[in-house]
Amino acid sequence: MTKIRNLLWTAGVALALASTCSMADDARKGRTGPFFSPSVAAGNGLDNPDWAEEQIPPPPAYSTDHLIALDMPQAVSLKVGVDPESLSVGADGVVRYVIVMRNATGSTNAVYEGIRCISDEVKTYARQGSSGQWSMVQNPAWKSVNDNMPSHHAQAFARQGGCKDRLATSPQEIIKALKTVNRPALGKKTD
Repeated sequence: MTKIRNLLWTAGVALALASTCSMADDARKGRTGPFFSPSVAAGNGLDNPDWAEEQIPPPPAYSTDHLIALDMPQAVSLKVGVDPESLSVGADGVVRYVIVMRNATGSTNAVYEGIRCISDEVKTYARQGSSGQWSMVQNPAWKSVNDNMPSHHAQAFARQGGCKDRLATSPQEIIKALKTVNRPALGKKTD
């Protein structure tokens, strides 16, 4: 019985090592898969004490013509959408995007934000009001997406496709996830 246990233990260790080597080889060769994250492979995981956010790019131009609507809680009266052309995933693993919010009177505001999926945190870099001019946030700070009050748009974006299993994917995969009909509903659907 002890020999069988030792044999099974040795086989398990060998399998784990082979799997780890295979994943490292996949990362070196640029392969992707269901458990591969370029963000974590690049050292953007929580276990990297030297992680640093890259220089924040300026707010991108955006369009309201092709916004992907986010499902928002019933208490939120705003129509909220993300501009798919504004999506990017930095080398630091941060997903950056522009969210556009429209109220019942038609007034539009936008925010330029980044989500670090691995830590479930959001940072607002800039806001744009009815003037159409971006106003950079002084000393932006990371906050939990669950503390994104009162609109909850960052949480909705992260949960509906912006982050997959707390990992940053590619802009194309994020867009596909956001457009998927069977995503979790958080309330009323926006236009």
